Amino acid sequence: MNPIDISVVISTYNNPKWLQKVLWSFDVQTFKNFEVVIADDGSNEETKRLIEAMCSELSYPIQHIWHEDNGFQKTIILNKATVAAKGDYLVYTDGDCIARADFLEVHSNRREAGYFLSGGYFKLPMTISETITEKDIREQHCFDINWLKQNGLKSSFKNNKITSKGSKERLLNAFTPTTATWNGHNASGYKSDIIAANGYDERMQYGGEDRELGERLFNAGLKAKQIRYSAICLHLDHERGYVKPEMIEKNIAIRATTKSDKITRTPFGIDKYISK
Repeated sequence: MNPIDISVVISTYNNPKWLQKVLWSFDVQTFKNFEVVIADDGSNEETKRLIEAMCSELSYPIQHIWHEDNGFQKTIILNKATVAAKGDYLVYTDGDCIARADFLEVHSNRREAGYFLSGGYFKLPMTISETITEKDIREQHCFDINWLKQNGLKSSFKNNKITSKGSKERLLNAFTPTTATWNGHNASGYKSDIIAANGYDERMQYGGEDRELGERLFNAGLKAKQIRYSAICLHLDHERGYVKPEMIEKNIAIRATTKSDKITRTPFGIDKYISK
């Protein structure tokens, strides 16, 4: 029997301050049988030192999968982290997304063969992102709508993500106009399905590289469950200096081919990291 049930794959790049908050959030999860696999796209020594220091503080095991910084290579490091993952079920998120205490419990309870789960995030402004402390995470203040409003959050329909429970949560999941897609900040599936799709397409850089994996999973016959109002994470604000228009254009072309040719497995994927 596999002692680790779920592997949480967290992507990061040179943002240890935000990563630390994310790692604290997984220390208070109600679901306990998991590991964290950090997919590190070439961060410097500061991130490595943080992870080494936190390993002794946290209640769960961490694998730090790193490669040298060679530009935006998130798909490559995600594939390497996926191979290293020990769990049969994989939850993917980002190193700037603080997970609510029931985040993994939702992913665990709603998983089902033949499906992947599609979640979203709740975007915070920089002021609140900076304000959140370890105490706020451990005591879940940052998921309290009143606390968020006291710290400057404006009223919006999106605030329903924080406040929805029970029938309201189910209703909003069912009727949200947002399509259930594979979102790199909050998605999960069986490792066997991701390996069968050959993981992420390594030709792709920023812009829909996560969605394209989901499109291949759809082509293979999988369906998606919407958990946008159930598995909640807070997205901490940051700049995106790595985004270039040519990346977006290339990715759009690859996704168009994936859809038109009904591709289920990329030839530019994970298999090179799997020992035969």
